[in-house]
Amino acid sequence: MSETSQPFTPSSTAGHLLGLLVQSPDLDALLTKLAHLAGEVVTPAAVCGITIRRDGRPFSPAVSDPLAAQLDQVQYVTDEGPCLDALRGGSVVVVDDLSHEDRWDEYRPAAIAYGVVGSLSLPLIVEGERLGALNLYSTTATAFTGPLREQAEGFAVQATDALTLTMRQIRQAQLQDQLAQAVVSSSVIDQAIGILMAEQRCTAATAFDLLRQASQNRNRKLRDIAGDLITRVSGTPPQPRPAFRAAAVEAPSLPNQQ
Repeated sequence: MSETSQPFTPSSTAGHLLGLLVQSPDLDALLTKLAHLAGEVVTPAAVCGITIRRDGRPFSPAVSDPLAAQLDQVQYVTDEGPCLDALRGGSVVVVDDLSHEDRWDEYRPAAIAYGVVGSLSLPLIVEGERLGALNLYSTTATAFTGPLREQAEGFAVQATDALTLTMRQIRQAQLQDQLAQAVVSSSVIDQAIGILMAEQRCTAATAFDLLRQASQNRNRKLRDIAGDLITRVSGTPPQPRPAFRAAAVEAPSLPNQQ
């Protein structure tokens, strides 16, 4: 466990987190940098692991030290421990001295064997959803009390704010991608409808019904059926609709004034 020369203040921590938002291109990169920064927030420094839940199962996408990964994994295997309690209950779980604990019969002896005595698990709640937990482990008893606990909890609040902004950016990017895909699909289907209208001499509604029936009969997406039709007729895969360009209009000349 490394030691920092100067303790982090709330303002300096906020500055670090703001820098992480700018530097980290995705959620996993941000979580990794958060784990390393969290390990230095408390004094003496602790090791940190971040637990999140994906597809209903907890795992550690980021740790500041291999020891944190081992302690997190023990909890996942035994299905018990402070980080899982924080994740599931949404409350802070503090352990002053594992040797005096009576919780977690399987996790406790394994953690002690790794030399860990105290821990602090802080839930990461993003927009009402329990996204994960930030877990600090120490080889010192009562490491997370008084100002040190307040400092760690303050960091967790700021980390949650950073995660909230990141999740919003991710969801916005996903929405934009979905809209772009919808526009492309609509363009391909419109082109296929035009082809069928010309070939079958039918209305747009009838042409769409023909596409839909082919999609259902072949158990394929409507856009894929439309794309096959365009490729058969044109000899090339469907191309995106060209951007609209307004024709340049020459300004009328003014009559010569005498």
